[in-house]
Amino acid sequence: MKRSNERILTSHAGSLPRSADLGALLAVKHAGEAYDQETFAARVRASVHEVVRRQISCGIDVVNDGELSKINFTSYARERLAGVTPKRREPQSKAFKIWGRDETEFPEYFATVDLGVEYALCTGPLKYAGHDALKADIDNLRAALDGLTVTEAFMTAVAPGTIEHWLENEYYSDAQSYLTAIAEAMREEYRTITEAGFILQIDDPDLGDAWQMHPELDLPGYRRFAELRIEVLNHALRGIPPERVRFHMCWGSYHGPHKYDIPLEQIVDLVLKVNAQCYSIEASNPRHEHEWRVWEKVKLPEGKILMPGVVGHASDFVEHPELVAERLEKYARLVGRENLIAGTDCGLGTRVGHPKIAWAKFQAMAEGAQIASNRLWSQ
Repeated sequence: MKRSNERILTSHAGSLPRSADLGALLAVKHAGEAYDQETFAARVRASVHEVVRRQISCGIDVVNDGELSKINFTSYARERLAGVTPKRREPQSKAFKIWGRDETEFPEYFATVDLGVEYALCTGPLKYAGHDALKADIDNLRAALDGLTVTEAFMTAVAPGTIEHWLENEYYSDAQSYLTAIAEAMREEYRTITEAGFILQIDDPDLGDAWQMHPELDLPGYRRFAELRIEVLNHALRGIPPERVRFHMCWGSYHGPHKYDIPLEQIVDLVLKVNAQCYSIEASNPRHEHEWRVWEKVKLPEGKILMPGVVGHASDFVEHPELVAERLEKYARLVGRENLIAGTDCGLGTRVGHPKIAWAKFQAMAEGAQIASNRLWSQ
């Protein structure tokens, strides 16, 4: 994985804006309705081509395919696993309340939130069945990169613990065996991405938001819960060089209070147990921006890279480049400029009010990274 040896590099968390027509095609496919597969494949291919160039034009160094073939990052994983039965959960089910602790204080706010989320059941032995879809994603990104100069390219995949959240177990005897089965199945995707020459980004929002989902757990109980899921993730990553892996965690990224998010200081040691070289964390939204101070007490391990979010999805304000630079300089003083990559809190693609805002945020991030680099490398 490239380091910021000459200037602060820029990247992002994964999801990028997609066109309305591609969004409509994805919705039809996801609903199980008839669609023209050739038309869909051609539109995804063209969209990845466009989005790679758009990232480069905005000043992004480490680019991806924008996750454009996936309607969202959880449902795609279910589509790539055999042993899964789709179902729809009732609106008030507790399983999807990644704001569970917040809801106890703000019930009036959450009464307006639609909890009728699609999910699925594990009803048989889990096996990876997404070979063709994954090959198409890899081929599309390779083709889009052909003839272009980028620092690196990455592809995203979901952690076993987060898949567990949206895929209810009705087959395996216990959580350990169930998680291990998910890990063994998804390992094929993880390994294939790195063998294709791309950086693998593991997305694991449930490392943070499971604290809200399980208000019955105290801190020691939650840490045991999280440690098991990190152990299983590392099992899935065995044999993959950590230098080919980066790990993204957040606190659910929904628009809401986030008052009872678990503090970073209480889980940072768990984050650093993941066998990855780079750690991508939320760091610019109003609930977590102050947590840069965690790195005053916690030393980033030798050889590791930190990718804090310096622009975010929490509002449609476009961050000023000077603010981005200020954020980066604070982190550089704590972890070292060469160990820092500018990132986003979470995927901006579907979380800001308009695609133009997302691209403007990327431009501000690149400008801010250049300002910070000029200062840091002139000292």
